[in-house]
Amino acid sequence: MNTEEFRKYGKQMIDYICDYGQTIDTRDVAPTVDPGFLRQLLPDEAPQKGEDFKRMLDDVETKIMPNMVHWNHPRFFAYFPAGNSYPSILGDMLSSAIGSIGFSWASSPAATELETIVLDWYAKALDLPAFFRSDAKGTRGGGVLQGSASECALVCMMAARARAIKELKGPHVDVHDSVYLPQLVAYASKEAHSSIEKAAKMAIVKLRALDTDSRGVFRGDTLRQAIQEDMAQGLTPFFVVATVGTTSACVFDNLVEIGQVCREVRSIWFHVDGAYAGNSFILPEMRRFKEGLEYADSFNTNPNKLLLTNFDCSAMWVKDVKSLTTALAVDPLYLQHDHSSAIDYRHYGIPLSRRFRALKLWFVFRSYGIVGLQKYIRNHIALAKRFEALVNSDDRFEVRNDVNLGLVCFRLKQQDRINRDLLARINQSGKFHMTPAMVRGKYIIRFCVTYEHATEEHIDYAWEEIKNYAEETLVAECPEEVQEPATPTAKKTPKKLTRSMSTRFSFTRSVSREIFERQNSRSQLTDGCTPIVIIDTDDILESLQRASRMNGERSGTNETYDDDGDTDSTDEASN
Repeated sequence: MNTEEFRKYGKQMIDYICDYGQTIDTRDVAPTVDPGFLRQLLPDEAPQKGEDFKRMLDDVETKIMPNMVHWNHPRFFAYFPAGNSYPSILGDMLSSAIGSIGFSWASSPAATELETIVLDWYAKALDLPAFFRSDAKGTRGGGVLQGSASECALVCMMAARARAIKELKGPHVDVHDSVYLPQLVAYASKEAHSSIEKAAKMAIVKLRALDTDSRGVFRGDTLRQAIQEDMAQGLTPFFVVATVGTTSACVFDNLVEIGQVCREVRSIWFHVDGAYAGNSFILPEMRRFKEGLEYADSFNTNPNKLLLTNFDCSAMWVKDVKSLTTALAVDPLYLQHDHSSAIDYRHYGIPLSRRFRALKLWFVFRSYGIVGLQKYIRNHIALAKRFEALVNSDDRFEVRNDVNLGLVCFRLKQQDRINRDLLARINQSGKFHMTPAMVRGKYIIRFCVTYEHATEEHIDYAWEEIKNYAEETLVAECPEEVQEPATPTAKKTPKKLTRSMSTRFSFTRSVSREIFERQNSRSQLTDGCTPIVIIDTDDILESLQRASRMNGERSGTNETYDDDGDTDSTDEASN
């Protein structure tokens, strides 16, 4: 493809992207395909000769787009937002075109310095403690753009590990670091993201997942007790993670209490994970949730979630850059240069090669301004509060979390299996997409405002449809509790979902209590997307007996199987 062809096809691609954005609401939010579907649609081998661009674009439209989950759809209410905007896309395009590999100042001076400046802008916009900024007087801190919050957690844990081992070694510098690994303990609440557990596995250290209070908040007394127990056993607490905006219910941990406990133990590195909700500190009215951040050694938040910047882009700040670079720096001769006072971001993270991520974030800040970004987040909060009010206006439903940002955790006041089947019906339709979680012991449905241009009409329409699916579910699953038909014109009673269909579209994994209790790690952290529902043995036996009776009745009649051929019953066994 030469320059003129790129100019021609590039304009076609821009038109396609614009048309996609303008007509996205005409598409289903999510497909209903099974794994392996695409292999049946594409050739077994790559073409021997280059193909026409139009043909490639046609295949995108007919084979790829119908089978995508459209994260920027007006009716996508799952997970947290996948931040995106036209300025961000343009910045990413230019970054791809420049193609710089900004591992050091010498390799890309402007890329390095823009990243430093933009992160200082960002820190000021969020009102972070001054020690996180590189331009503050007397600071030893600074920021860096990583690929994800998972990377932020890992590199901070590695830095904390290196610092703690150095202290344990003392003058015995010849002793290998691995000798001290069994002594180290990290701490997080059970509501922390699963990436913390993965980081601990990669760092080969112990992780204690601690309980929260009745509202899901990680508190200082719980942490202090765990630390005292471990220190009495001769262990060394070295890393603590608090979360502002947990995945399951957007809960804000008590940073003041946790920070004060961390301050009491010299060996602890205090990390605050604000992947989603940390961006809300751009609003003065949300800054009460960052009280205690002055105790933190590091903090991360993702502009690719709530700040209109497309993936990947995760901002991380540390109080002492040297603690980070000492743990991660390698300095072969071929990467050295004469500007030793300059920042080399290859020492700040896992990869050597780095994308020019700062460019798209710079475009977003300049295009929207602080006021524009504040307006966008405030709209999400207002719409979430509107949805909360709609849920509370219907006695059949309840809200299970404190709605402070864009997430509402709601459920029918019914058994977990009823709520799971409600979510399955919603997702199976392709009209909406939502995910579940376990909040305070109950299976809930997460409704998160994600669309950049979301309006009250989008929220009201979603609520009306949710009520319709709820009525359909109640008629099918517990008709004795429904006083009237779902709709006056209903032609037939909705059928119950099969167990496989319910599990597939509700993103739920069911295990017996015996299996759950036999699992090697019962303190595993959740990702907020796959609730484990524990089934008691008596329920399983009752379900099998019921299924056997149903199969016996079928064998004596001409009754046919369900449309998908699944004969499983949808009773308590699928809870």
